[in-house]
Amino acid sequence: MKQKVYTSPTHRYHALTKGILYSFLAALPLFIIYEVLILLMAPATEVVVRISVDLWFKQLLQLIGLEALNISLLLILIVGIFILIHKRGELNELRLGYFGVMLVEATLWAILVSLISSSLTNWILPGMAEQSSGSAVQLSYIQKLTLSLGAGLYEELFFRVLLVSLFIWIFSKFFGTKSWASYTSAVLLSAILFSAVHYTGNMGDPFTMSSFLFRFQFGVILNGIYVGRGFGVTAWTHALYDMIVITF
Repeated sequence: MKQKVYTSPTHRYHALTKGILYSFLAALPLFIIYEVLILLMAPATEVVVRISVDLWFKQLLQLIGLEALNISLLLILIVGIFILIHKRGELNELRLGYFGVMLVEATLWAILVSLISSSLTNWILPGMAEQSSGSAVQLSYIQKLTLSLGAGLYEELFFRVLLVSLFIWIFSKFFGTKSWASYTSAVLLSAILFSAVHYTGNMGDPFTMSSFLFRFQFGVILNGIYVGRGFGVTAWTHALYDMIVITF
């Protein structure tokens, strides 16, 4: 196997942390903490709150007679083993310190995303703050925290890893491989769907143009981070952004 050459420590960090090995290991705590919090809250609340994309996946498994959590754990195990075997060469140079740097980077991205999205929304729709009265179900702080972690994991898996990647592949058939038009079309279409899904279901928000625009811009920026920095950083950016919002 040819040894990859890095031009600088920064190049090495960016190349490795964008890859599937670091992304999987970085996102794994989101899955574990999210599922543990769901289990801990279940006996203490009448409403079991899960992120929409997670619920779609579990309902699909239940329709075909499979126990959702066990299958989820099994899939994580299988994917993890596959990644570790496929990327076994990178395990020798795995740097635990990179995960701390990824967390700091994701925090900075989360703050930047918030500032950019809010500023653009207020600039395009002056005098209209993001309007969202929230769902009819009143959630505790711990439930909101759980949803924040779940959003970072499941929404990024679905809208970024699956949809953006799928749309890039589809549009590349029309615009050519690695064409800017393919990436732009994929980023915009996925962001529209990402924003629209927040108004569906019994916990969906009432539709307002300002909230739709805010989430669309949020989705565009997250899509850009995913294309440039991979799944791990994007998942934590989304989770940390939501945590900042519910806390402050």
